[in-house]
Amino acid sequence: MLETLGLSATSGTVYQAMLDHPAYGVADLAAVLTLSEGQIRSAMDDLADLMLVRASRDRPGQWRAVPPEVGLADMLHREEAKLAARQAQLAASRATVTRLVADRADHHDSSGAHGERLIGMDAIQDRLQTMGRTMAIECIGVHPAGQTAEDLEASRPLDSEGLARGVAFKTLYQDSVRNDPATTAYAHWLMEAGGEVRTAPVLPQRMVITDRAHALVPIDPADPRKGALHVTEPGLLNALLQLFEQAWNTAVPLGAARTQDPDTGLTDTERELLRLLGSGMTDESAAGRLGVSLRTVRRQMASIMERLNAASRFEAGLKAAHKGWL
Repeated sequence: MLETLGLSATSGTVYQAMLDHPAYGVADLAAVLTLSEGQIRSAMDDLADLMLVRASRDRPGQWRAVPPEVGLADMLHREEAKLAARQAQLAASRATVTRLVADRADHHDSSGAHGERLIGMDAIQDRLQTMGRTMAIECIGVHPAGQTAEDLEASRPLDSEGLARGVAFKTLYQDSVRNDPATTAYAHWLMEAGGEVRTAPVLPQRMVITDRAHALVPIDPADPRKGALHVTEPGLLNALLQLFEQAWNTAVPLGAARTQDPDTGLTDTERELLRLLGSGMTDESAAGRLGVSLRTVRRQMASIMERLNAASRFEAGLKAAHKGWL
């Protein structure tokens, strides 16, 4: 315990021996403690620096131990004084930070009618860190195209801290991330730590919501790295939360196999593909929405046409509608 006051284990042992055997010199202490005389002298130097030993008046050339009720009490007072000074420095630093934040808020000119615009990834990362450190109840994340390895590494420390505080994590990915090793590994780590992760064929736009009070959404959904909007307005938050809940309730836990519809034989992804193509979307656009490759879209569509015994996509659309698949 005395190590917190700067007293090493060896020095503490020597100090105790000097208290127990006031008449012992260096050689005697070395023998009884099975230490070298060099170690004894080094420990005595440490004890002298801590003012726990003094020169003996009765035995010239030797040290005597200062009684603990005096020496250790003085050490404790010195450490308390250092701690008080440190606390005063921290209080001054906290006041400075609070003042800087307030000045930034007073002079910030990027606030719009619906929220604060954050331009660039640095600004987004700074705000995510602020939201991550202050969240106390829940963290919601929707990531349609998964996350880069760099973003995942940046998220891990904050997510770990939040999980340790008991924050509930709910994260939505697209089904396509099941083929992304980095995102899948991160998702499994999150679930093992107590978070929930689900996937769906198609998701609403990317968003992060903390404590149902702060949300970040991309300014440009096509390029989330351009910037984000920090939303705190209750009406917009409620709309985003409803959008999330709808997607969450239709998603399945990561790792669970997606089942085929017993009536149609379609998976959720295939049904969504039919819907997208039926709305006039091109193969390329449908692949982008589903987060899969163009080759995958064409392979799935070919499989659907084969099951419908259709010679063309137009015929496949007619037959799918007639069967009630759309």
